[in-house]
Amino acid sequence: MSNTKIAATREKPAGDKVTVPRLREMKTRGEKIVMLTAYDAGFAAQCELGGVDSVLVGDSLGMVVQGRASTLPVTLDEMVYHSAAVARGTHTALLIADLPFMTFRDADTALRSSARLLAEGGAAMVKLEGADYVLDVIRALDRHQIPVCAHLGLTPQSVHKLGGYHVQGKGKSAAERLLADARAVEQAGAALLVLECVPAALARQITAQLQIPTIGIGAGADCDGQVLVIYDMLGITPGKRPRFSRDFLAGQGSVADAIRAYAKAVRSGAFPAAEHSF
Repeated sequence: MSNTKIAATREKPAGDKVTVPRLREMKTRGEKIVMLTAYDAGFAAQCELGGVDSVLVGDSLGMVVQGRASTLPVTLDEMVYHSAAVARGTHTALLIADLPFMTFRDADTALRSSARLLAEGGAAMVKLEGADYVLDVIRALDRHQIPVCAHLGLTPQSVHKLGGYHVQGKGKSAAERLLADARAVEQAGAALLVLECVPAALARQITAQLQIPTIGIGAGADCDGQVLVIYDMLGITPGKRPRFSRDFLAGQGSVADAIRAYAKAVRSGAFPAAEHSF
């Protein structure tokens, strides 16, 4: 590749930088938030070209990049490495990075881990799973001006306790508990909430009651935004594609076109459809 072509691929896309306050404004205006995962600079740049609002460096990389059976083996060093790579490919999208398993087991550990993701990894926000003791962690991060994205519903780091990757919040008591947890993470200081594999009606109720934006993955169309694993939405994940995903590369001419189609579908409300929800 010539130097001219290399420079062209690094050209800063048009548009304003997406910030944490801007996500809140988007919820207020009723604008859907478009999010995708990415794990390297190349896919991050494609997300930018496709008009994605936020890029998540998920610990899902353990499964889709490393071929592991779960996200549990992913280390903080690996998350910092991949986050830094994605940061080099993003200019306008808000970069969020997962805190991997046991790197937020208490406030001090979470602060040290988050500092590395922001300072070394270039992230603007960290994501962590669960409620309960995690609420104290969220409060500590918020006090230290570290933006937090909470994650409820199906939390992959709890796969052994949950007994597998199953829909969460089914039944009255489970739904009430999840709604209470959603309120609690907001009150603790979370600025964003991912809802994974949650019944669409429950996700709608949570979204209506919270001031912070909700991002759904298998949680219906009424969340304030959507996120998918980029390998799933490009149809390149081995094995069966998750019910809540869709192959957006089919019929498109490029990865960027597939991402544009995904972004358009999310913003118009066409995705997710009923068949992608629970």
